[in-house]
Amino acid sequence: MNINFDINTFIKDFKSTCRKCQIKTFEKNEVITTYIEKRNQLCILLSGNADLVRYDLNGNRTIVEHFSKNAIFGEVFYTITTNNELLVEAKNKCEVLFYIYDDIHTKCKNNCKFHQILSETLPELILAKVTDLNMRIELLTKRSTRDKLLGYFTFLSTRTLSKTFELPFSLTDLADYLSVDRSAMMRELKLLKEDGFIDKNKNKITLLYD
Repeated sequence: MNINFDINTFIKDFKSTCRKCQIKTFEKNEVITTYIEKRNQLCILLSGNADLVRYDLNGNRTIVEHFSKNAIFGEVFYTITTNNELLVEAKNKCEVLFYIYDDIHTKCKNNCKFHQILSETLPELILAKVTDLNMRIELLTKRSTRDKLLGYFTFLSTRTLSKTFELPFSLTDLADYLSVDRSAMMRELKLLKEDGFIDKNKNKITLLYD
């Protein structure tokens, strides 16, 4: 997530001073939060990686979003209109800041400046969130598995400023994220390599096209 203010300093200065913030640690595969209860939580991932996962009534799994360090997420961004459960699952050890959005204009007893700074920077955080969601929508509207893969690889290359990058997912999770059949995706990855579009070494991808 690209933002113009120093979120690391922001977290360091205020995570221990605001009485309304909670910092929790989660181990790999633990559920960080669910979106069934509408608590208007705003969460910031301080370290680690996590996925927002949906399970439908048939038990099918879809990765809705992938979160890395400094990503924001929480029920405040979603209106739940179905019985499909949304879970945020830790992919490795994570540290998460929890904050109730409704408290943003309510000062702490010790009158910390967290709320003022958060309210001032929230539009920028939300804009970055919208940008990430727009990228996700663009990927899902691509018609073929090949187009989805190349679109996602181009995004990762642009974000890392490198033609070579590590996939943030396992291949199974990548298929869930792109909403494609895993077997079909594996065949397409093989064809992309044979056709000279990419080089692949485990989870490391190198783009061979401009």
